Amino acid sequence: MDPLFDFTGKIAVVTGGSRGLGYRMVRALAERGADVVVASRKIEACETVCEEMRGLGRRALAVSMHAGRWDECDALLDTAWDHFGAVDILVNNAGMSPAMPSHEVTEKLFDSVVNLNFKGPFRLAAQAAKRMFDRAEAGGPGGCIINVSSSGSLMPLPQTVPYGSSKAALNAMSRSLAWEYAPHVRVNTLSPGAFRTDIVKAWPDQGEGPIPTPRGHAADPDEIVTAALFLASPASINVTGSLVRCDGGQH
Repeated sequence: MDPLFDFTGKIAVVTGGSRGLGYRMVRALAERGADVVVASRKIEACETVCEEMRGLGRRALAVSMHAGRWDECDALLDTAWDHFGAVDILVNNAGMSPAMPSHEVTEKLFDSVVNLNFKGPFRLAAQAAKRMFDRAEAGGPGGCIINVSSSGSLMPLPQTVPYGSSKAALNAMSRSLAWEYAPHVRVNTLSPGAFRTDIVKAWPDQGEGPIPTPRGHAADPDEIVTAALFLASPASINVTGSLVRCDGGQH
């Protein structure tokens, strides 16, 4: 095991962990020793991923939850702490990005996007950070939180304004929480660009065409792994309050 990326004995919670970039991060952490909590709305999908992680020799717990609802966020943390005794890494990955003209966005849709992309992640991050901080104050280890944002939070994004705006709020949240729960808890933002996950099924070219970035094309999902491991690693002790772009130089 590379000592810079050895997560043996660490407990990682990943929302939206049953598919897409969330799944890639779950697997990357588990392959390097972490036990995992896989959370999403579909328990069957979570359990399928957990079975795969158990096949790697890891402990894994599947939790069905809606990451935009505070009571379910609290229940996720309670379940993880009760089952494993602690959480070392939280990855706020769940999100949604429906596209439509801004003047057609309903209040219900607006609230759904903001709840999942910002309101819920705030609750999870704040409550996890408090528990991590208190554990460190009592003589234990601290913790690490990664909030998964989007290149859409940093550039004009017509027809997905609630999405880009809620992710921009997530960016600001990370910086503030990094200060509030220092020095025991590191909080960073990971900002992906275009990746060939399930979302490309809605793209006209299925994610195969060129895009206006220096790299010129959408990334394979596994290409999120090294950025996530960098932020999660205890070796990144001096990295907090940062926004790490993994977008092929998109903007």
